Amino acid sequence: MLLSRGLVVISKSGHDKNDLFVVLNFNGKNAIICDGKRRKLEKPKTKNEKHLILTNNKLNEVAMQSDSSIRKALNALKKNLQS
Repeated sequence: MLLSRGLVVISKSGHDKNDLFVVLNFNGKNAIICDGKRRKLEKPKTKNEKHLILTNNKLNEVAMQSDSSIRKALNALKKNLQS
């Protein structure tokens, strides 16, 4: 699966290792990601695609409208991945 808007990814390096993020945009080798908590929509993080693990989960546009909706969706996915 290729990186695309709405795809849920896991960081595999850096201070945010093992954290879930949603891809807001992808340009070549870098993904613009946010988690709605530390990295909000107003100040997303740019991360190289080789430092991301792709999941099979994707958020719809409604879930990506605000930081709180992104947090809720990612927390629900995190609980499902842990069980």
